[in-house]
Amino acid sequence: MTPEMIKERLAGIKCFLLDMDGTFYLGDNLIDGSLDFLAALERTGRTARFLTNNSSKSAEVYARKLEKMGVKECYRDVISSGHAAAHYCLDKFPGGKCYLLGNEALAAELTAMGLELTQEDPDYVLVAFDTTLDYQKMCVVCDFIREGKPYIATHPDFNCPTETGFIPDMGAIMAFIHASTGRWADIILGKPNRGIVDEALRRTGFELHEMAMVGDRLYTDVATGVNHGMTGILVLSGEATMDDVATSDVKPDLIFGKLADMIPYL
Repeated sequence: MTPEMIKERLAGIKCFLLDMDGTFYLGDNLIDGSLDFLAALERTGRTARFLTNNSSKSAEVYARKLEKMGVKECYRDVISSGHAAAHYCLDKFPGGKCYLLGNEALAAELTAMGLELTQEDPDYVLVAFDTTLDYQKMCVVCDFIREGKPYIATHPDFNCPTETGFIPDMGAIMAFIHASTGRWADIILGKPNRGIVDEALRRTGFELHEMAMVGDRLYTDVATGVNHGMTGILVLSGEATMDDVATSDVKPDLIFGKLADMIPYL
């Protein structure tokens, strides 16, 4: 693709949805040029939002991390799979009571959004990435799911990247639940599914064709873009490699080494 074609493809993008770890930073370290990319968006009349599948932390935790990295306040409106799940549940089960498998920070955030949480006889179950998970919690959630309660999950990732490797994520928790109950989630809201796309539309006010999804994973980030009418952009600063692109069914619309490599085309 020629430079002119790349510029033309990006010309209509008004909002870039940015994955976080592996795309904007690695662990606690900014990827070179990430802040320059945000500055370039501002110069050219564009904007960005951060979008994450990780429902083990509240958006406030991510916003504080971005602030420490020097990200301006206007870009610290973090969209999470937890937000997408909360709005889905509020729409689907108005007045319903929720059993949440999740961290206390997420529980506080979802309560502030209007969800009524309960430990007994819920109307539905919401399973999130719970890093405080224990066997008793798993027994309780499996009991409710086995009873036939509606079962919502925040996101599908099997592993969560850390600075020292991977830790089990939502997909692993759902596999445990499936092994015990025979049920998979009725709906999953996070990338690459539609729920988090609807949340981005709700939060930004832009149309699908005006947004690009940028990330380092083909099967979540890029798939979210190309499967839902947005531009799907892969950056090679995290997980995926060009070898992965060659063998994947998900094909990015554009590929860059890192976010800053887009700047000349904006």
